Parts: sequence; structure tokens; C-alpha cells
Amino acid sequence: MATMTMIQAITKALDEEMTRDDRVVVFGEDVGKRGGVFLATEGLQQKYGPERVIDTPLSEAAIIGAAVGMAAHGMRPVAEIQFADYVFPGFDQLVSQAAKLRYRSGGQFTAPMVVRMPTGGGVKGGHHHSQSPEAHFAHTGGLKVVVVSSPYDTKGLLKSAIRDDDPVVFMEPKRLYRAVKEEVPEDDYLIPIGKAAVRREGGDLTLVSYGGSMVETLKAADEMAAAGIEAEVIDLRSLLPWDKDTVLNSVAKTGRVLMISEAPRMASVASEVTATISEELFDELEAPPVRVSGFDIPYPYAQDKLYMPTVTRILNAAKRVLDY
Repeated sequence: MATMTMIQAITKALDEEMTRDDRVVVFGEDVGKRGGVFLATEGLQQKYGPERVIDTPLSEAAIIGAAVGMAAHGMRPVAEIQFADYVFPGFDQLVSQAAKLRYRSGGQFTAPMVVRMPTGGGVKGGHHHSQSPEAHFAHTGGLKVVVVSSPYDTKGLLKSAIRDDDPVVFMEPKRLYRAVKEEVPEDDYLIPIGKAAVRREGGDLTLVSYGGSMVETLKAADEMAAAGIEAEVIDLRSLLPWDKDTVLNSVAKTGRVLMISEAPRMASVASEVTATISEELFDELEAPPVRVSGFDIPYPYAQDKLYMPTVTRILNAAKRVLDY
């Protein structure tokens, strides 16, 4: 196996799927000759040509709208939005058209398309390059929403997203693009959308997270282990659908749970997960579920790292849950 960064895993997955299926096309702003702002598509236009790796105008509405049309006519488009913050001009095309195409046509049409986007903060991007808008999409029936946290998962889930017959919003924490390396199989493999991963087993409390916040969550679990507290760590990976069974089974075992995410707290994925736990496991809980999240403010520039859940914030919340 090769050791890859998340960016390399994205490029590898796209390359393999374009070779496997000539219906797969890649397009977005500067994805061709330049290879994308983060170089995730570097070298693909040279290999597959400008008809399959397409530089588009600066119009997210046009990018996502074109993807819907291509998908409805049998293609497998992979559209890149340069930053998740930029997706909103194309929001209507995604949630009003792509998400509803299968339902409104009675299954006569589908939208097998992927919209990739770098998400989250931690790179001094300020409020226009650091948002975590996953809850907007997780609220929309007909979409699938994936947020990756490792190179291995990135390759397997991106390949699954490309082969899926429904539209998939594929979110990539930009601060992890080159910060994490791991062994990734060079052969073909898929990770099913909708299945969480248990990153660490434990019996004292459950830590649930996804995306960029997995880094701090795992570090916090290591510090807890050094103090004799064994936390079970679950990486959701998919937010729509999310793996309720894995989460509930873990919390039923431990009786305590923290939900960790850098997205704003209000009406968040963290809110949905903790509400579900409260509804379905109330009698098994030893303490109320607690959320450690971003804040309900525009993403700040100067306090970039303080906005996100830090190891200290996670440990303080864990102490509250354990001492309850």
C-alpha cells in the first residue's frame, strides 16, 4: 500500500473512477490546467483531456446546474466548489433540483452526481473560507452527505459517492488535506455511505465526531486514556444518512456521550444526534448528552483556532459528563 495524504487520495479516486467509467467527468473553477485551488485534480486534464476535466466560469449555479443536467442524461459528473462557503449561489440547484429529481419523476430520472467541497476552518481563512455548512444539506431529503476525516476513508467513500445513483455532497476538511498521511490501498475498494467507523473502543463514555474535529477528538481520547478513562470514539463519516445503530449501541454501553463538531451549535448535526440519543436511550443515560461545537457567530479570523473544539474544551466537557 502507498502512503497518501487526503489530497492524493482524492486524486487517486477520481483517476481510478475516470478510467473505470467514461461517464465520469470532472469540472469546476480552475480544476483543469491548474488542477484546482488545492491541486486535488492535478494532472487529470492532461490525462483525460479538456472534454472530461473542464474549467468552468465562476458560477456555482452554472456548475451545479450543469451537473444536474449531465446526471439526468446518464453522465456521472463530479463538480468541485472551490470552498464550501461558495456553494450558496448554487444552493437552489442542489436542494430544489438535484435532491428532488428521483422523487418528482417517480424514479424515471436520477441525479448520480457528486459535489465536492473543501469545508471547515483552521487555516486562517476568515469568515468566507472557513464555514461548515453541512447542516444545510443534511436537512434536505434526497441528498446524501459525507464528511471525511482520513485518506483511507476519502478514497473509499469518494468512489462510492461517484457510483451512487443519488446526489452526494462530499465535504473535505481543508485543514486535513496535507496534515494527515496513512496507508491507502492502491487497488479498488469501496466504503459504504451511511456506515460509521469505531476509531477506538472503550466503556466509560462515547465521543462522536466527524470531519476535521476527529483530530482533536482522538487526541482528547488519548489524554483520557493516560488518566485511566477509556472513551469509545465514533467517526460518523456520513451525516445523511447517519449510522444511528452504531451510535446508539455505543451510548447504551457507556451511558455517557459527547458530540463534537466545529459547525455552529444551533440546528446542527450535533443537535440531531444528541436529540436522537435522548429520545431513544433516556433510561440508559448516566448523564445528559453534551455538545462541544463551534459558535453561533460569523467565523472569526483572529480567533480561528479558538472557534473550533479544542482538546481542552473536549476534556472539560468530558469531566462534566463523568462527574454528573
